[in-house]
Amino acid sequence: MRCHLAVALLTSVLLTACAGTTPATRQATTASASCTPIDQAGVAALFEEWNRAVESGNPDAVVALYAPHSLLLPTVSKQPRLSAADKRDYFVHFLHDAPSGSIDQRFVDIGCDSVVDAGLYTFRFARTGAVVPARYSYTWKPVDGRWLITSHHSSVLPPQ
Repeated sequence: MRCHLAVALLTSVLLTACAGTTPATRQATTASASCTPIDQAGVAALFEEWNRAVESGNPDAVVALYAPHSLLLPTVSKQPRLSAADKRDYFVHFLHDAPSGSIDQRFVDIGCDSVVDAGLYTFRFARTGAVVPARYSYTWKPVDGRWLITSHHSSVLPPQ
């Protein structure tokens, strides 16, 4: 009997607190209060920001887009890069041939303060003329108000 009274009281409180709102309004209010907003266009802009940093040739600009606690599993190195110094070392060498990336196919999953951006991209290297199709995955999260990469995997696309 006490349980039924407690449920009735709780239901009454919730109905009063949520009067005039729809489930969608309550969800949006909750999400906006605790989650950093981003949409598909915002995710595309994150990659474009990373690509502009790559095209700049400045390894420090690229490394600045990775969260302090992040992982880089790069395309042309078998060494996982955990520290900023390790990432910088990789990008010093990678940027030498003036790469530029473009997305060929993308899958995006947006959560509360998390983004997965995965698919296929192609790198073109201005110095060598090489074209390298690859698979990629980025995870992003907001750190101090800015979306940063928490993990990045890239691997050459197999021929078949």
